[in-house]
Order: sequence, then structure tokens, then C-alpha cells
Amino acid sequence: MRILVTGGAGFIGSAVVRRAVADGHEVINLDALTYAACLDNVAPVADAPGYAFERADIRDREALDRIFATHRPEAVLHLAAESHVDRSIDGPGAFIDTNVTGTYTLLQAARAFWEAQGKPEGFRFHHVSTDEVFGTLPGGAGSPERFTEDTPYAPNSPYSASKAASDHLVRAWHETYGLPVVLTNCSNNYGPYHFPEKLIPVVILNALAGKPIPIYGKGENVRDWLYVEDHAVALLTVLTTGQVGRSYNIGGDAERSNLDLVRTICAVLDRLAPGEAPYAELITFVTDRPGHDLRYAIDPTRIRDELGWRPSVTFEQGLERTVQWYLDNRDWWQALQAREGVGQRLGLKTVGGAA
Repeated sequence: MRILVTGGAGFIGSAVVRRAVADGHEVINLDALTYAACLDNVAPVADAPGYAFERADIRDREALDRIFATHRPEAVLHLAAESHVDRSIDGPGAFIDTNVTGTYTLLQAARAFWEAQGKPEGFRFHHVSTDEVFGTLPGGAGSPERFTEDTPYAPNSPYSASKAASDHLVRAWHETYGLPVVLTNCSNNYGPYHFPEKLIPVVILNALAGKPIPIYGKGENVRDWLYVEDHAVALLTVLTTGQVGRSYNIGGDAERSNLDLVRTICAVLDRLAPGEAPYAELITFVTDRPGHDLRYAIDPTRIRDELGWRPSVTFEQGLERTVQWYLDNRDWWQALQAREGVGQRLGLKTVGGAA
């Protein structure tokens, strides 16, 4: 297929681009190159036949119309988004602007192109979202309650609220205008090229630097972890074989509390890059994030039973690969550490008029 990938220079987007090119698809990578994007993420495929890069903003309708007309994609894989919860607490406006208005603008451009082409049945608009739109679950890791595709939406952060809004827009464009869409909601991703403001890279890089490793609250919050390259395979599977109008939850079947996760990373580092003392001694508990959801967990039954996808990498394998990747790619993450907000504690502005 000829696929337009939005946000293809970001963490998950670049994994999709690399995988799609490896699978023989033509890829148009559309990215505005904001703070969390990095073209080094797609350097392995930058010279591949059928790969093209377009620097553009999904809020720019004129640019989108030009890109659709020039490249004539057969599918859209929409990943471009503001995605860091802490940043959404400090500055929610950017999340509404990009995730809601940007998705609306992209939907309108895709719809106009699809209609101008005679509404081809094979066209797809795949919207990539998060399990955070469902809110929070009770209990600890392994508790029976999990998110399904029928779980009611109950977002608790500006980030998850903006993603929930974009999900609803995509559904509405399918029901109202007939745009052939599929949707996915994924659990927490990790792996190579993960921007160094997110939890797993923060733990690795702080440990290597001998800095305190921050854990919010008591470290009891639980997340379901999904190796990013497995996620890329799942997204392309849904894009090419998913049922139009249907949503699919994508999870890694790897629930861990934040404290257990951090201790595991420290143990891996103790083996691969031992320091003068065990890295776990750097663990420091800090003030919790406002409105911090207790637990996320995905029930992946639908994508497994209908489309045959399941994770190929265990949590232990994926975490070891991730730590080793950061040890082997210091130039990549060192170049990003000077970017705005990286290495700073964000997400504590709950009063005032921050945009």
C-alpha cells in the first residue's frame, strides 16, 4: 500500500515507518518536527525506494491538500499527537490544538481526497489512540478488570481527554460521511528511540548519570507495557485486515507496577553496565502527578481472535533490548537532552492560566 503516516518522526510513528518500509509498503512520512520528533529515528530507511518525507503540520489544511494530491495515498495512519501527560497538565492548550483540531483538519482533508477519488472501497483512515481514554482501573497488576473495546470513555487528564475527543471525531466521520476508518487504543509503549522524557528512558538515563530515579507517589500505579516494534506490526495488521468502523485494543500482556518496573530496569543495568553501587539505591519517591490514574490494562482478545496478532517479544526480552539500545546509542539521546523540558519535572501546574 501507499501509506501516509502522520507523526512518522516520533517514537511510535518511526517504528511504524521502519516496519512499513521493511514490509514493502510505500510510505509518506508527514511530521511537523516538534520537540519530540527526530529524523534520526527514520534514518535507517531514509534512502529506501518508496519513502518520502513531508514537513507539515496536521493543522495546516492547505499543506495537507497538497500532500494528498501529490502522493495520492491509499491509506492514512494517523499517529501525530501531543502525548506527554505531564506536559498536558502544564499546558493543555497545545493538546487541544493538535490532538482535536489537528485530527479534525486531517479528517476533512482525507475525506475531501477520498471523495474526489470516487470513494474507493480500499481506502483506510487508521486513527491511533491510547488506553488512557478509558480512565482508570481498580486493583494491582493482574487484577481481573481490563479495558475492552466496549469500556466507556472516562479520561482523567487533558492529554487523555484530547485523545478521547479525537477518537469521537473519527467515529463521527465514519458514521456521518462514510469515511472508511479503523481505530486502535494501545497500552504504554517502550523500546528503541523512546523520547527521553518518558518513564523508562528517564530511569535508564538517570541511572547512568548517577542521578536520583524519580517515582511518583509510592510507585503503585500499574501499566501494561507493549514493545514498540510489536505495536508497529499490530498497527499495520489492523490497517490492512481490520474491519472498517471497528476498534481494536492493543496490549502487551505485561502489567507491572511502576516500582517493579524501575527495579527491573535497575537489575538489567546492574548486569549490562554495572556501577559502583546497585542502581536501585538511586530510587527516589517524589510528589505524585495530579489525577494520576491507578491502573491501565488491555484485554487484547479481539485483535488476537479476529486478526491473529499477539506480542512476539516478552517484557523481559523487550526491556533488555531497550536498555542495551540506550547503552549503544548514546549520541542519539545525548543530542535530545537539551530540548525544552527534557530532564525537568513537569505536570505540577494545577492552578493558573497556563496555555
